[in-house]
Amino acid sequence: MDVSMPQLGETVTEGTITRWLKHVGDTVRSDEPLFEVSTDKVDSEVPAPASGVLTEIRVVEGDTVAVGTVLAVIGDAGSAPAPVVAPVPEPEPEAAAPEPEAAAPEPEVAAPPPAPVVEPPAPPPAPVPPAPTPVAAVPAPVHDDPRFTSPVVRRLMAEHGLDPNAVTGTGEGGRVTRKDVLEAAAGARGGGGTVPVSAPVSAPVVETPPPTGPPPVAASAAAATVIPFSNIRRRTAEHMVRSHATSAHAYTSVEVDFEHVTRVRAAHREAWRASEGFSLTYLPFIARAVSDVIDDYPIVNASVDGDSLVLHPDLHLAIAVDLRFDGLIAPVVRNADDLRLRPLARAVNDVATRARSKQLGPDEVAGGTFTITNPGPYGTYQTLAIINQPQVAILATDGITKRAVVVDGADGGDVIAIRHTGLLTLGWDHRAFDGAYAAAFLGAMRDVIESREWETELE
Repeated sequence: MDVSMPQLGETVTEGTITRWLKHVGDTVRSDEPLFEVSTDKVDSEVPAPASGVLTEIRVVEGDTVAVGTVLAVIGDAGSAPAPVVAPVPEPEPEAAAPEPEAAAPEPEVAAPPPAPVVEPPAPPPAPVPPAPTPVAAVPAPVHDDPRFTSPVVRRLMAEHGLDPNAVTGTGEGGRVTRKDVLEAAAGARGGGGTVPVSAPVSAPVVETPPPTGPPPVAASAAAATVIPFSNIRRRTAEHMVRSHATSAHAYTSVEVDFEHVTRVRAAHREAWRASEGFSLTYLPFIARAVSDVIDDYPIVNASVDGDSLVLHPDLHLAIAVDLRFDGLIAPVVRNADDLRLRPLARAVNDVATRARSKQLGPDEVAGGTFTITNPGPYGTYQTLAIINQPQVAILATDGITKRAVVVDGADGGDVIAIRHTGLLTLGWDHRAFDGAYAAAFLGAMRDVIESREWETELE
């Protein structure tokens, strides 16, 4: 049976084979993952269409082929793999050896008479260089004098042509300092003070100032590692660069008191895990608050189409999912504004789990109208996320931790208390709305998170 490139989404026309999960000769079962394919929308595992033995692989990893192309062949159980026959090269015809031609006898030629030997003329005598002009001896600086222990001082005296014995030292024990030399040199130029000796013949020694930057780093002997971008990494990069070039990014943040949510989570943590099979995190509470207030701020749930703004009647919530640091994908929870906390948490967990195991279809990452990215589990403080085009806003939920804050006391006065707080940061497209609209949206979300009776949502 032929295994062909499937149609992975309505607009997908080709795919790249990123990894074969089986090898030629392996036994495969129907619906067992057979290979991984990367398209312009998603990376997916493709199951085997039938059971049998993988007898042939026709498209190697890394090749991009059109939908419908035969990728491999599955034979019946016990089938032998298709032999790979190396082509036998045809023998090349031997070139006929050329017959030797008879060599024509060469005529005898009389030897020419020997040329007369000419003696070369004797070379002219080398010119005698003129005697060097005597140079007056320069007195060397005194190095055995204990006062002169600094090379810098000795160089300065040589530069200014000062007699070392004529410079009075003001340092400890009569030591000559840099200041002494400079003052002596200034006095000599002014006509008084120490009389300079004759200038030295050699060029003065110029003192190099100390470097102001960091010390140079020695080149490493180890070669650098070059890692080509994967398909998902390359597509993520292209999307992020395009988004920055398209939208006028702006950011607004609010601090939210999550103390009430924290207590509800703590009270229901064990029962929730027992019934649902996954942890109850802060993310479903935040997503539920978004779905609660989005109708009052419809421009946040919009997209740009040319010179127009398209307001979407339903909230299709995209959740940014990290693929084990290899890339980023944002599967979509459809009609999230119709879901209460528990079903919304199930839907978010489902798409995130299937995204990491490459079980998503291309249509499950398309059509989002608003995105949430959640780096909070890593303890981040404030994330400025890039908008997921063609949407106009993205919400970042950062780390929630204990902080000392001022709250209203029982008597109406101010009280310092320890509360679980965190930032919500909205990245928004300034073409679609302005800062006041973004701030009002975040303020409404904060009110819902802090005041909703979350216990009823968990019933």
